[in-house]
Amino acid sequence: GNRLDQLCDPWYVFVDQNNSVYVSDCGNHRVMKWMEGETQGIIVAGVQGQGNSLTQLSSPEGVIVDELGTVYVSDNGNDRIMRWTKGSTQGSVIVGGNGRGEQSNQLDGPIGLSFDRHGNLYVADWGNHRIQKFNIESNK
Repeated sequence: GNRLDQLCDPWYVFVDQNNSVYVSDCGNHRVMKWMEGETQGIIVAGVQGQGNSLTQLSSPEGVIVDELGTVYVSDNGNDRIMRWTKGSTQGSVIVGGNGRGEQSNQLDGPIGLSFDRHGNLYVADWGNHRIQKFNIESNK
């Protein structure tokens, strides 16, 4: 379902240091957050349904959250990685967003993502059969 207490095709889950649970709700094109003990979630990314604007996602998959509450999402259907700062209703494109392709600034169906301890972002670029590494610290 699409209510705040429901999911549709959840793909990835991330649990932060406060035991809040973040879920990429792929079928609803959003990322949900449930604080510990809550039965209803809040939308933290993808607040306006499916699309390619900075307020929208298309089939989000990988999701991670940093210590400041910034949400990073593999926006699979838009071939980009989005960053949503805590409390914002609009994200920013930090990787990709240049159309589907195989150039170093393009992605093809990004799936998972992870940070190393130096702040480098690793992206599983599914359609290009590769893992890409990006230094995004300069973009913060």
